[in-house]
Amino acid sequence: MPSKREIQERRREEILNILRSVEFPIAEQSEIVELLRARGIPATQSSVSRDLRELGVARIGGRYEAPEWIDEEAPIRKAQGLVLKIATAGAHQILLVTQPGAGGFVAEALEASRWEDIIGTVAGYASVLVLTENRIFQEVAFHRLNYYLKPEPKEEKAP
Repeated sequence: MPSKREIQERRREEILNILRSVEFPIAEQSEIVELLRARGIPATQSSVSRDLRELGVARIGGRYEAPEWIDEEAPIRKAQGLVLKIATAGAHQILLVTQPGAGGFVAEALEASRWEDIIGTVAGYASVLVLTENRIFQEVAFHRLNYYLKPEPKEEKAP
């Protein structure tokens, strides 16, 4: 049986597929819910709304559009598995806690991605401080980083 996280990831992947492949514009979240259900993926309007927000999908000109930055070839994908924790740090910063020794590599991958909402990074041995211009850019970058680098939850062993 798939975990809640696996179901969520599959639903989000399918939402992006729908937004990229549908020949007509999607104007309402209920349309996405119906298309997901037709593909055998259970969804509610509230889960789709949350997914759209987390994915950075915007409603532009009365239709939902997936952001261009969601790309399988993105340089930041090289850093997957190296980030242990992602947290906001103040009004305009994000802290990435990395595997020991991976701070510089993660910072390089992030800077190579050239995200407009990030103005710089400060790399440490096992961390990266991500600098943004304002609170809005911090939120956008935070969601992007979670999309690309979200740490795997640690499974606790039963006593």
